[in-house]
Amino acid sequence: MNETEKAYIAGIIDGEGSIMLQRFHAKEYPSPCVSIASTTLELLKWIKKTVGKGVIVSKKNYNPKKHQDCYSYTLKYNDAIKLIEDIYPYLIIPTKKKRAQLILTRYKDVTPRNGRYSEEMLKDKMDFYNEFISIK
Repeated sequence: MNETEKAYIAGIIDGEGSIMLQRFHAKEYPSPCVSIASTTLELLKWIKKTVGKGVIVSKKNYNPKKHQDCYSYTLKYNDAIKLIEDIYPYLIIPTKKKRAQLILTRYKDVTPRNGRYSEEMLKDKMDFYNEFISIK
């Protein structure tokens, strides 16, 4: 991605996206995730092509007479961290910038590669998670 694309995607995330920790499997701890919701499928396809990873899913439209179809682009785990790294300098919304910074500076430190946690490591992980969700 060039700098213009990074800045543009950061703007989309600031406006329509989320930087979060999400549980993808029942027995794992929440992991980094970047998600963007939009009614413009072409935009999400461009983001997926530009980033080179991620998935786009359509959301169920329960009232097509009143609402447009909506789609969601999602990037998880290390792919999400890489995107956050790329767009971080361009984020403007304080909450999203703080969450991005916390993921970039602390997530890898509190997450063992083998997924096995000692009591102390688990406490550090939960402290990190609680700090993350307290950002408003």
